[in-house]
Amino acid sequence: MPTDLTIKFLRNSINTPVIVKIKGGRLIRGILAGYDEHLNLFLKDAEHIQSDNPETLGNIIIRGDNVILISPS
Repeated sequence: MPTDLTIKFLRNSINTPVIVKIKGGRLIRGILAGYDEHLNLFLKDAEHIQSDNPETLGNIIIRGDNVILISPS
């Protein structure tokens, strides 16, 4: 059941801003452009947001096994 809710959330979040917490405690904000069955995420216009000056990352892929949390931005 939790996997179904995750996929539903991701499907509804396409082309919207999300915040992703990954292993190591890093927070990344970007536009969710896509995902796959392994929960790999493709983010457009991503940035690392833990400091006062966000670091621009551009378009990135985050491996699903590194994802701890996905939240609407």
